[in-house]
Amino acid sequence: MTRPRDRYGRPLALDAPAHQIVATAPERDDISSATAWDEATIYLGQDLPFHAHEVFEQRWRCCPPGERDCWRALAQWGAALTHQARGNPKGSREVAARAIELLGGCEIVDPIDAELVMTSLKDLAAK
Repeated sequence: MTRPRDRYGRPLALDAPAHQIVATAPERDDISSATAWDEATIYLGQDLPFHAHEVFEQRWRCCPPGERDCWRALAQWGAALTHQARGNPKGSREVAARAIELLGGCEIVDPIDAELVMTSLKDLAAK
């Protein structure tokens, strides 16, 4: 049995109250770039950064080798947003700084909005 999690991905006790439990992103071995971007941005709009991180990580694991740095940077973006949401600004800054470096050196994959991501990362790194 998978441990339940809260909206920011923190593990909860198996007997946690139902109102604290948030369903996780569906697990899969293959996800397209378009689906990953679309799902993750929906999760971000719902204040579910851990879920976005999980979706980006799924794409990172199955994408072509030339896209890995890009998807890894996006997974780090999701992790930085998760740290921020959990009240860990130091962790958020550190992960955001790594993501900025990685994203700055990779080929941006369609349909990723690199300007949106980079603006968010720079904001996180400055907090």
